[in-house]
Amino acid sequence: TRFLVVDDFPTMRRIIRLFLCDCGYTDIVEAAEGQAALAMLIAGEADFLITDWNMPGMSGLELLLEVRANPATRNLPVLMVTAEAKHERIEEATQAGVNGYVVKPFTAQILKQKIDEILTSPE
Repeated sequence: TRFLVVDDFPTMRRIIRLFLCDCGYTDIVEAAEGQAALAMLIAGEADFLITDWNMPGMSGLELLLEVRANPATRNLPVLMVTAEAKHERIEEATQAGVNGYVVKPFTAQILKQKIDEILTSPE
């Protein structure tokens, strides 16, 4: 599984990359914003998307909606990692088709648990 980590903060991308490596996942690519991430996904450069919600330009929610609207990426697993903890926001992401949601701050164990749930759940 190749992971695409999308966050406008390089430090957060580095933390998620380290957590993924701790969990045994080493095939990881990164993008600093939604448009670049979308282009990478459409080109087939990743099998699993981990995205922040709050980013300039295209938000994580907008990225999720674009992913779900495109036949090439429609079934891609998407995990949102965000500081947005309000129930309405989680519901909005769920309605848009997110597979999982992790609220910052989080641990490698929580990240692994969510990824495992997503990868083992039937479509």
